[in-house]
Amino acid sequence: MKQGSIKSIVTILAVGASLSAAAGNKDRSGQAGAPELMINPWARSTGIFAINTSHISGVEAMKTNIAGLGNTTGTDIGVSRGQYLSGTGINVNNIAIGQRLGDAGAIGLNLMSMNFGEITSTTFDQPEGAGTYRPQFLNLQLGYAKQFSSHVNAGAAMTYVSEQVGNIGALGIAFEGGIQYVTGKRDNFHFGITLRNLGSNMRFSGTGFAVNADKPNSSPSFVVSQQYPADKFSMPTYLNFGVSYDFYLDEHHLAKDSVPVHKLTGILNFQSNSFNNDYLGAGAEYSFKDMIFLRAAYRYEKGIGNLENSTTMYSGIALGATAQKKFGEKGPLFSLDYSFRPTQRPANGVHMISLRLSR
Repeated sequence: MKQGSIKSIVTILAVGASLSAAAGNKDRSGQAGAPELMINPWARSTGIFAINTSHISGVEAMKTNIAGLGNTTGTDIGVSRGQYLSGTGINVNNIAIGQRLGDAGAIGLNLMSMNFGEITSTTFDQPEGAGTYRPQFLNLQLGYAKQFSSHVNAGAAMTYVSEQVGNIGALGIAFEGGIQYVTGKRDNFHFGITLRNLGSNMRFSGTGFAVNADKPNSSPSFVVSQQYPADKFSMPTYLNFGVSYDFYLDEHHLAKDSVPVHKLTGILNFQSNSFNNDYLGAGAEYSFKDMIFLRAAYRYEKGIGNLENSTTMYSGIALGATAQKKFGEKGPLFSLDYSFRPTQRPANGVHMISLRLSR
């Protein structure tokens, strides 16, 4: 990749970072909207709290660092489902497809929806219930990434955000960009940076904000409908830095391009949030013959562990596992992933499961 191109991408991310810093601050913690943009639906990523910014690849990269989509070698299809706080009826559903376009790079499409089950609608006159409604959150993401050299990936994506709660709704567009760099004797040192959820302000509108009232001083009297506008809200912009290093535990037995029997990847990550506490994460992933993966991570933020001061529902721990198998030398690779993140309140935890087929 040309040095000028790298400088251009870094400059764009730096400018975006300054804009994200100006868009929000910690005094406005919790005031951003579109919280589903902070949710990662992929079990392989959430098994380490999505701190794998530096080395994630394929369609899963669209929810962590879009640059990793550039490592797609052919067709990559994935589906995932999550129980967000078990027992609450909140579900996360996700489907994605990525496609290599030869030397032109790779494109990806990701559709994520959240449903919250049926919620009872109450009014002043009917406090026991006046029917039900089903909130629906939908994110449609289109991304592109390119492997500019054997060491550098870069990409960008756009996400259409739709939120519908009864008879009110909000729409928005979010943008992101990312870079990955790899080096080392066996390409085992990874660095990644991504800026996500830069976008337009959103505002809820709809008939739910209308109030019917008698028009005063009118004869004969009649009812008028008054629309009350809602305030705008920003998207949860954040900047993410990550590094990782692959330790080949049986390196002295390995040929240059052979699959390691035992590999351990150490991961460090820092995330600067515009509207929330910053995150500092560390984790590890162990793989056996590139077939069985075990992973664990801890993510720290200010006040975590103290129920009185904590602003997160998570306890800080994430656990995950993967089983995958390649069918034939040129056949597809099938992967099954699972993750669990225990929570402080309510203490039900978050479960994610994913299936991927790559070739």
